[in-house]
Amino acid sequence: MVDHQIIDFINGLLISLGLIVAIGPQNAYVLRKGLKGRDVFAVATTCFLADALLIALAIGGVGAILTANPTFSSIAAWGGALFLLWFGFKSFKEAHNPRVLTEGDMADVGSGARGKGTGAVIMMALMLTFLNPHAYFDTFVVIGGIAAQYEGADRTIFGAGAILGSFIWFFGIGYGAKLIAPAFRKPKAWMILDSFIGFIMWGLAIALIWGELTDSFLLH
Repeated sequence: MVDHQIIDFINGLLISLGLIVAIGPQNAYVLRKGLKGRDVFAVATTCFLADALLIALAIGGVGAILTANPTFSSIAAWGGALFLLWFGFKSFKEAHNPRVLTEGDMADVGSGARGKGTGAVIMMALMLTFLNPHAYFDTFVVIGGIAAQYEGADRTIFGAGAILGSFIWFFGIGYGAKLIAPAFRKPKAWMILDSFIGFIMWGLAIALIWGELTDSFLLH
């Protein structure tokens, strides 16, 4: 790999990490599973593969085509806002009934044990990815827009870097959550985490709704 391609790869890696680090539905879910030590591999792998698919489509130019369609963008925004409102409500509900990590949970965290309902966990991870408009914005608009500046192998290398960034992040927070797990033996820690996630989800939903209403007003 020549020097400029190494730079392209690193650029893709850093841009991907920069976009994905912000707290969102995917990150919140992976973090929560990581803290519980259950289905960590399943949820991290699902989120990574889903994200990698979106990045690959963006690199391939599909993102530019889809985001140019106002109808698609509007449907994605409203659908995503409703989903984020529901997810936020779910987080607030869990905050009112906080649990703690028991010694058994801590053993699960250390061994990477999987819980029941892995299929349901995978389905939720997929919903948190594909029903979140910000995932399309980050991949199709930002990463896809930057990738359009590259040609041939350079674009592929840039995309590979972006995909690696996604891999590092999801598996990092999934398995790295055990480092902060001891703090979550207290119900207050769960209450704070779930409340914070709830506010973030509702904030994102309100921003999407406001953006759609503002666009509709300007168009009329």
